[in-house]
Amino acid sequence: MHDALVISQIILWFAVVALSAIVLALIRQIGVLHERIAPMGALTIDKGPKVGDLSPVFELVDLSNRPITLGAAHANGRSQLLMFVSPTCPVCKKLLPIAKSVATAESRWLDLIFTSDGEPSEQYAFIARHQIESYPFVLSPEVGMTYRVSKLPYAVLIDEEGVVRAKGLVNTREHLESIVAAKQMQLASLQEYLKTHREHGTSTQANGERGAKHHG
Repeated sequence: MHDALVISQIILWFAVVALSAIVLALIRQIGVLHERIAPMGALTIDKGPKVGDLSPVFELVDLSNRPITLGAAHANGRSQLLMFVSPTCPVCKKLLPIAKSVATAESRWLDLIFTSDGEPSEQYAFIARHQIESYPFVLSPEVGMTYRVSKLPYAVLIDEEGVVRAKGLVNTREHLESIVAAKQMQLASLQEYLKTHREHGTSTQANGERGAKHHG
């Protein structure tokens, strides 16, 4: 009886050790998977003005009858974030407070401008319902057609020199913040940053392994 108890305890300890090894392996695999599916940022559609090109310039009047210029260079060092939205777009409505939050956080250098098309009465109701009166809101099919916007919400970031720095579909906060991050890091997209980061990490790891072998 005593021997059976000892054997069962040994088997139990082996099971615990094996289970611990499996858990550690799973944790490692989760880490690898997390890196592989890291945030991809806004999906860039390769239509219209390309990232790195000068933006077309539009001289417009917003729905509050204020003159506004889109796409021009700004001597004051400010960039423009064009948000293409629609009163009939559910995702746009969800993203509005996020866009306002991002604009507030980056207000020292960024101007948020909404653009849409359709009936003015619908746009006025949309603006009032979501309390975005303090932001320029332009009604211009020409802007959307020029940037070949086919899906909403869509964002374009134009820097202080009038250059398109980032653009893409923005369905989440992560997507919208990737547009801002891409400009700040002087990259076309967050995807490019992640790719560069991974390549740098792989290169650093390889150099470390070579150095370890050399010292060994």
